[in-house]
Amino acid sequence: MAGTIAVVSALGMAAVLGGCGSTGSSDVTLKLVAAEYGDSAANSTQKYWDALVRSYEAKHPGVKVQVSVYSWKDVDRKVKDMVDAGHAPDMAQMGSYADYAAAGKLYPASDLLSITTQGDFSSQLAEAGQWNHEQYGMPFAASTRVLFYNKTLFTEAGITPPTDWDELAADARALKAQGVKYPFALPLGPEEAQAEAMQWMLAGGSGYTDDIGTYTLDSAENTRTFTWLKDDLVGKGLTGPVAPGKLNRATAFAAFADGQVGMLDGHPMLIQQAEAKGVKFGMVPLPGRTGRARASMGVTDWMTAFRQNGHAEQIGSFLDFVYQEKNVLDFSREFGQLPVTSSASGAMDASGAARDKALRPFLDQLPGSQLYPAGKTSWAEISTAVKESMGQAFLPGGSPAGVLTRLQAQATAADSSAIN
Repeated sequence: MAGTIAVVSALGMAAVLGGCGSTGSSDVTLKLVAAEYGDSAANSTQKYWDALVRSYEAKHPGVKVQVSVYSWKDVDRKVKDMVDAGHAPDMAQMGSYADYAAAGKLYPASDLLSITTQGDFSSQLAEAGQWNHEQYGMPFAASTRVLFYNKTLFTEAGITPPTDWDELAADARALKAQGVKYPFALPLGPEEAQAEAMQWMLAGGSGYTDDIGTYTLDSAENTRTFTWLKDDLVGKGLTGPVAPGKLNRATAFAAFADGQVGMLDGHPMLIQQAEAKGVKFGMVPLPGRTGRARASMGVTDWMTAFRQNGHAEQIGSFLDFVYQEKNVLDFSREFGQLPVTSSASGAMDASGAARDKALRPFLDQLPGSQLYPAGKTSWAEISTAVKESMGQAFLPGGSPAGVLTRLQAQATAADSSAIN
């Protein structure tokens, strides 16, 4: 009996101590690092998070949430620096997750979210968030890509939207002859070069990986694709005054909204920017070499939760709130992103609102789109390498084949030393 009492007492004390370390009775402050989706201070993502946090904290007085927002060109590096310094945030919303999951630094979603919340993720996105058959990456926002074109500039040039690369180049030449500043904007700068590059890989019949997940950056198709871009667009002055490796997506989108771009690959957020400036635009599928691209590109960003500080219960409570249908819809509508949950997607699809109808072409593409290989622990490194070096292929004297060969060597080495 005494032994039993001792065991029960020990278990009780362990439970109390465990509670103090994870949930506790005192106030807990969670730190979240998030990415910027706005294009100005007026619509910064910080405002969205501040309002959401106020609403959450009003219902959960024991929990405070501090949100720091960084641009997409900085957020992944910022999180890495914090983790390397031993000061991981409680949550981070960024472009990758698998490397942290493999290092044992993340909570799996099942340790945090209610069954209802985790089950509401779109199945394709939930599967893409898995490492070693366990979901660690929680999709936060999604998008697909189409070719945007300026209807006014096209009419003035007497051209129609392209359906293949020959037509795309011909349209760009006609736009240049009309004095258009950026006949075709090609943002391969450090902000999101990995996205622009993947769109062209898919259009050329390849991608970052093959069907079994092996990197194929230097495939013959990719080499032909980027050689064509260099020779037939960049080399002929059809991509504007800023070198592709210096042009960021945000700058290209702003130029489109200012009426300075004839064509560019864009995602739903560009709709709001263009409409706000009164630009008349059209959207068509991204052309492939001889017809429609073999697949559209889908992108999702990842919410992650780090183990370092504990607080699993509070993190889970906050994320259950973040993923409520209303909050997912509010974010999607505010920043032109696609919902990542089935409930919010269904509500948007059934909506008669003009802003929701405008997103349907992108929403319809998402189930069949191809995503980044985010489940590979090497992807964060390779994505960064693409951002840093892809633009070099289009410099005078640059070699697309040489850049792709170097990226492939780095990818192969990273893959061989990683657990995927």
